[in-house]
Amino acid sequence: MGLDIRWPIGLMFTLIGLLLAVYGLIVKSDHAISLGININFIWGIILLVFGVLMLLGAMNGKKNPPTH
Repeated sequence: MGLDIRWPIGLMFTLIGLLLAVYGLIVKSDHAISLGININFIWGIILLVFGVLMLLGAMNGKKNPPTH
């Protein structure tokens, strides 16, 4: 089977991370900033990195299929 769960997971986390990071940069409200740290931006970057790692793993897994 050619089904790899990393594609939809990677796409979902990349999209949500990108949206959250951009939102964190645009909106500078007091509710999203705790101790001088922009929580939305930081978590957006974390989700974006995780999503990109999933996509890279999916692309690499397609190049090297397991041999039996």
